[in-house]
Amino acid sequence: MELINRYQRDFPLSAAPFADIGRIQGLTDQQVMQAYRDALDSGAVSRLGGVFHQSAGGASTLAAMAVPPDRLHAVAAQVSAEPGVNHNYEREHHFNLWFVLTAQNQLRLQQTLNRLELATGLPIMVLPMVRPYRIDLAFDLNGSTASHTQGGSKAPVRVIREDEVPLAALVEEGLTICPRPFDVWAQEIGWPVEQVLSSLQEWLDTGLLRRFGTVVRHHEFGFDANAMTVFEVPAAQVDSFGLALAQQPEVTLSYQRVTAKSWSYNLYCMVHGRDRATVCNTITDLIQRCGLQAYPHAVLFSLQRFKQQGAMRFRTATPQTTDAGVDHVLA
Repeated sequence: MELINRYQRDFPLSAAPFADIGRIQGLTDQQVMQAYRDALDSGAVSRLGGVFHQSAGGASTLAAMAVPPDRLHAVAAQVSAEPGVNHNYEREHHFNLWFVLTAQNQLRLQQTLNRLELATGLPIMVLPMVRPYRIDLAFDLNGSTASHTQGGSKAPVRVIREDEVPLAALVEEGLTICPRPFDVWAQEIGWPVEQVLSSLQEWLDTGLLRRFGTVVRHHEFGFDANAMTVFEVPAAQVDSFGLALAQQPEVTLSYQRVTAKSWSYNLYCMVHGRDRATVCNTITDLIQRCGLQAYPHAVLFSLQRFKQQGAMRFRTATPQTTDAGVDHVLA
């Protein structure tokens, strides 16, 4: 647990990172590598890699569908089959299927949305982000609710350049577990390993990468009671409320999104916890703490996880075939 929790960020960008971690933790590099292999094999860790700022490149959106209950699993399977869909959940609402879609550009994003609408025969509510206040799912895995201590990351002043895309794609894919994993990346893209490491550090320093380290799957660590709370607040106050939510240690995600014809909510926050009662109490407390009592809101708990994987802003893949199985039934 300590290797996973401690290195969600600040993973060593060095020639032999597993040996460096071992020296700090009092382990051999073989013990460290085996621990990460076990975590990857179990699904607790999805990869050792980076999480890009949403402004670093590519395109993304949150989307929702109102799916008839008897079609939910079939439609969820169609959505999950799209490689660019990285999160796909059932939530407690009339709009019961929520997914995040990423692509290399806006055109490809729209093509995927059009394809899904045609395949399912159902309209998709598209809710692109306006402004992030906190987006960082690295948090302490030892508590009853997710708690962070890091401040929000700065917006990068540039995007990933075309010549940097091969490395960015590998960052999304994740490290190979071997003594010198960055050498593997260097050989794959034809760069000196020193350039690989210096580029990664520069991306972190400038905010292109939010973090580099273990990317965990939180349900596997018992964070099953996860709720997205949405608020309808005046446009002139959304930034102040969003920033206030972002400062609360229990809030893992806070951002503004566009509204839609059937969706007037413009401010979102996520709370991850181990049980529903704790999350409900936390949300009630957050609303009081941030002065949001007077504004309409809704709490959408996750019910089933159909898909969870890393974003695909820079890497490409072919469409997958999938059955209607459920990845994880949430408490």
